[in-house]
Amino acid sequence: MSYPTAIEDYVKVIYAHTEWQPDPITTSALAARLGLAASSVTEMVKKLVVQGLADHERYGVVTLTPEGTTLALRMVRRHRIIETWLVECHGYRWDEVHDEAEVLEHALSDRLLDQIDEQLGHPARDPHGDPIPTAYGHLTRPSAVLLRDAPVGMSGTVVRVSDRDPVLLRHLAAEGVTLDRVLTVVDGGVAGYELAAAALASIWIAAPPPVELPAQ
Repeated sequence: MSYPTAIEDYVKVIYAHTEWQPDPITTSALAARLGLAASSVTEMVKKLVVQGLADHERYGVVTLTPEGTTLALRMVRRHRIIETWLVECHGYRWDEVHDEAEVLEHALSDRLLDQIDEQLGHPARDPHGDPIPTAYGHLTRPSAVLLRDAPVGMSGTVVRVSDRDPVLLRHLAAEGVTLDRVLTVVDGGVAGYELAAAALASIWIAAPPPVELPAQ
């Protein structure tokens, strides 16, 4: 079933809000994320509820139904494959792809998207570390902690960087803080880097798996 572009955008944003943190989204937060008036968002949320894509109690949070989640994962898959394609095949930087993908995700056919996915070797993550769902809606998200919340002394691999601020992405790239970089948390920040609070709140790290030593 096909849906209007606005509905696809709404369910994608609702899903993405809780992908890396547990708090559900409110209509005011949704309006802020979309850059729209609260009244417009409230009316659209009502349409999502009528179509069986979302649940919303008055003055409460907005959550996706199973049908809404399926649609959201479909759009997330399209968006992240396109971002990866733009970086790997067309020379885009990771701070340049979001807006392009926002447009193309609604325009590409499923056939072309699947061909791009195959050409890329079925990537598991996008340029920012966000997991790419399979065509069946399955995804694997790494167990990670926000750098801001990581304990002092923890060393971990960068597995995800928020793509909401392109200026921050450019700064991090210039500093060499990209995916798979190992960072060590020290009191007040990260060893070897001077990172602002915005950066600490935009980077997720995962501890490396334990090394299995041979039996003695």
